[in-house]
Parts: sequence; structure tokens; C-alpha cells
Amino acid sequence: MSDALLSALAEALAELVATVDTSDDEVLDPDTAVRWLEGTAHTLGGLGPADRRALDGLFRAAALRQPPGPRREELLKVSEGFGLTEDTHAAACEAVTDTARRFAATVRAADPATPVPTCPGWTLADLTRHVGAVHRWAEHLVRTRATARVLTRDVPLDLPADPAAYPGWLAAGAERFAATAREADPDAPVWSPGADPHVRHYPRHVLFETLVHLADAELAVAGTVGLLHPGTAADAVDHFLKNAPYIPWVAEPLAHLDRDGAVLRLTARDTGAVWTLALGGGGFTWSRGSGGAEPTAGVEADAGELLLLLHRRYGADDPRFTHTGDRDLLDDWLAATAL
Repeated sequence: MSDALLSALAEALAELVATVDTSDDEVLDPDTAVRWLEGTAHTLGGLGPADRRALDGLFRAAALRQPPGPRREELLKVSEGFGLTEDTHAAACEAVTDTARRFAATVRAADPATPVPTCPGWTLADLTRHVGAVHRWAEHLVRTRATARVLTRDVPLDLPADPAAYPGWLAAGAERFAATAREADPDAPVWSPGADPHVRHYPRHVLFETLVHLADAELAVAGTVGLLHPGTAADAVDHFLKNAPYIPWVAEPLAHLDRDGAVLRLTARDTGAVWTLALGGGGFTWSRGSGGAEPTAGVEADAGELLLLLHRRYGADDPRFTHTGDRDLLDDWLAATAL
């Protein structure tokens, strides 16, 4: 695509966004505007850092071609409104260390032999060893720019002999991973188990893996999950849905689910995010927003609760979930996507 065409498309998008964002209620239904802007933000949020910087530059150039005045000022807000000026890669690296510290603090004072109800057969020591191994495995892949799959057992873990030392070992490994990933080019190619074979995949992957297992640890120690940041949880749902087709033990059962044409909708009460999943064609497609076909079934809860439902840390019968439509569809989905 030529630079001229890219500039023209960016200018058209910026103009459309500014118009939608500033339209009176009589001109454009507010709910429609919110859904459209949310869908656009989600699409742009999936861009890599280099593309985000490029699009930000195009939006700013389009704005500066306007004469000084209110319209130019609105166009200059487009990039910020979509988060294009944020360093999402660095933010994810920082979030990994924050979440790992919370995990370590949760398990440090607990008996390593404490069972983990949401991971049958595991103790807190097993859980901590697994999460710490994920950190070191991901650090190895990013540092070496691996071009093929590397198994965790092939990565040096330097595991302490005493399980009581595991929490400190885990926190140190998370710091090491974050430092390696932060210094790497997010757009550099590297093998990944999911949809995005680039360095930028790993901070998000490690963050969300640590987040779900943090819930395991908190449930084992305290019987309840602490606050999960709603935006981070919503991003984790995106990540799960984006990468599920690349996980063989998820993709294969979905291919044989025999619910073609069914639509499952997930709604987050706290963030307002909506995910629409259409089953068929040997798998599923998904989108942010509530457009398209009417759902066959729906489930509503906070974003963190939906994330833990998808990962089977909460059961669908838990009263925190509100159900509509064909409940069997949700049960079939959860059974097919069990990790």
C-alpha cells in the first residue's frame, strides 16, 4: 500500500472518529457511538508498537493539515483516545513484575504443601514452580529469539532445593523476564505458541498466565480472589480468545462441538466490554461488541470473573454470573475449551 493511500485512509478514519466522538445525541445514538468506538479501539489496540507509532504519526499529520481551531484540537486527541501514544509493551512488562510480586507475597507465608483446589493434585509449591518456570521459559525464548518450540524442561530453572525459597525465586525470575523483554524490540520475530510470533506476544502471555495462577494461589490461601484490574482482565479475555485456535487441545474439541450457527455473548459489567463468539466452520470467530446476530446464550459478570470462568476457576453456576438464553451452549463451550 502506498504512503499516499495510507495517509488518506488515516485521515478519513481520524475525521470519522472525531465526528462520532463529538456528534449530538440527536445525530448519532450514544450507544451506537460507544460500540463503534470500542470496536475501533480494540482493533487498533491489536497493532504492534511500530504500527501504533506509525498510525499516531499519520493521525497527527492529518490533524496538523487542518487550520487552527476546535476541529484540529479534536483530531489531535484521536491518538490519545485510542492509546496509540502509550508504550503498551513496557506497561505489560511492568505489570508482569507487579503481578509476580503479589503472587510471591500470597504464597510466602503459606505452607508450600497447601493444596490448590483449582489445580487438582497440585500444592502451592507445585503452582509456584510452574509459574516461575513459565517466566524463565519466556525469558529464554525472548533472549535467544528462538525460531522453534522450546520445552520448559530444556530451560535451566535454577530451582532452589527448599520450596520455602520458591517465592523469592519466582519474583527474581519475573524481574529477569521483564528486563529482557523490555530491552527487546517488540516487533522482533520469535516462535510463540499463539497467534503472534513476535516478542510483543510474551509480556502479555506471561502476564495473563501469572494473573490466572495468582487467582489459584489466592483461592488456596484465602478462599477468595483479590481485585483483578478490570482492563487487564478484559485484555486477558481478548488474549485467550485470540490464541485458543492455536491450542490443539482446545481447537480439536471445538471443531467437533456441533453447534454451528450458535452465538455466545460475554458481557463485562465493570468495563462494558462485550465479546461475541460465533461457532461454526470447525471452530469459532469472535469480535468485540454486540453487533451481528442475536446471541443464542449470554453470560454477564465483571471482566475478572469472566476471565476466571473461561479458565474454569469459577463454575458457571456461581451466583456472580447472570445467564440468558441456551445455558447448554455455555456449558458445551466450557467443556470443549478446558485447558
